[in-house]
Amino acid sequence: MERKKEIQETIIKPANNTQKATDEEFLNILKLIAPGTHLRTALDSALRAKKGALIVVENENIISLLDGGFRINTKFTPQKLVELVKMDGAIILSKDMKKINYANVLLTPSSKTKTSETGTRHKAAERTAKEAETFVIAISERKNEITLFYKNLRYPVMPTEELLRSANERMQILEKQRELFDSYIEKLNFMELRNMINLKQATNVIQRGMLIQKITENLNKYIIELGKSGVLLRVRLKELIKGIEKETDLVMKDYSQLNMKRSKILLQDLSYDEIIDNERIMEILGYGDLIPQSISVKGWRMLSKTCLEDSEIANLIREAGSLGKAMNSRPDFYKNILGEERGKSFQEEIRRIKLSNLMNN
Repeated sequence: MERKKEIQETIIKPANNTQKATDEEFLNILKLIAPGTHLRTALDSALRAKKGALIVVENENIISLLDGGFRINTKFTPQKLVELVKMDGAIILSKDMKKINYANVLLTPSSKTKTSETGTRHKAAERTAKEAETFVIAISERKNEITLFYKNLRYPVMPTEELLRSANERMQILEKQRELFDSYIEKLNFMELRNMINLKQATNVIQRGMLIQKITENLNKYIIELGKSGVLLRVRLKELIKGIEKETDLVMKDYSQLNMKRSKILLQDLSYDEIIDNERIMEILGYGDLIPQSISVKGWRMLSKTCLEDSEIANLIREAGSLGKAMNSRPDFYKNILGEERGKSFQEEIRRIKLSNLMNN
């Protein structure tokens, strides 16, 4: 039988004068406590046994915060950890979380370190995580809760059933948003192919695209935390978001009067409420309070559906000046820019794109 391996990721690093956890560190932590891992099995078992606990991952900064206890230096197993949480003190795991180094330890972080917790165990956990910049787990037998602390991060661990329910709810929302995105793209295609440029329709596409990316970011955290239980959700998510970011970026590239990358950064910082605000989106695209009656679209998105390379698209856009002229010029125009053979191929592709759009509408 093939031996199953437990993937343990070392997330604890030396102090670096920062108390803020990075997104990468946070996602690594979620992987470590995912259902099916040895650590999560131990935590759930301790919770079912109605035992409170403090579990600390050792690093270079933790030694000065430890007092008393005794050295274990034994291989980590869920069964051993559950037995040790019957004691009052903290349990200290090795950096790679493969060994239990100490048990029944008193944590002595400074009382001056700020904490939002009220219980003694959770105060010690948050202060230790901040001072040592390490990973600490607090189990509350009274509240029947598991809480993670890492640097400035506090994260309540949800039961697997609750995680699955929340993830499925978000997946349903994402499916609806994908349907709206596709319908808005079809309408935008229809308008652009007929040179009926509509900034509001482009804004609708950008809104849905950014909403989908924001929901995906949140949903991805659930899926990572679910571990093996989230495999099917991960596959479905990959299917749902296929092409979304690229299509949204190209719409921004076509319609933004600012630098596209700058517009994208600003859009990524928006809250859910701000994303659905049309005026806010148009402001970020560089239109301000006055929306022009007519605008000239570059054509990157539509031209990217053809055989042309990016350099050829750039040349065509520069010479044409607008999407309308880029797609509706005489053969000699394309011949001068793309060459005779490429020009003919491009015209044939444009004809097929227009015909396909006409049949779908």
